[in-house]
Amino acid sequence: MKETIDKALVLLIIRLGAGGMLLTHGIPKINRLMADEIKFADPFGLGPEISLGLATFAEVICAILVMIGFKLRLATIPIMITMLTAAFYAHWDDPFSRKELPLMFFLTFLGLLVFGGGRFSLDSLTKKNKYNYN
Repeated sequence: MKETIDKALVLLIIRLGAGGMLLTHGIPKINRLMADEIKFADPFGLGPEISLGLATFAEVICAILVMIGFKLRLATIPIMITMLTAAFYAHWDDPFSRKELPLMFFLTFLGLLVFGGGRFSLDSLTKKNKYNYN
């Protein structure tokens, strides 16, 4: 199926915008990893250090992968798990307004999981003839 330029541009804008915004939440977590005492939620019983490391991986490494469109569908999965964990574990007792941002991120990355990165992504460059450019 031929992808239109409009759809490809929208997917690019969503990837860059959502990935960039998530990155601004992930970069400060890098500093928290270097702290003497790590205080972070431990929803899976792995310890706060590992939980913070996993959240940082999702919000930094996976966000960058989404932005460049490399292994995009795979990269969205840790992000979506992190966002659901933030909404329903870390902010469980908070008002809905505190859950809105992680849920919005979840829905955005769910859309990218379903639709992919589009023709302006590294994934599309590695798959010849996936899109009909002629």
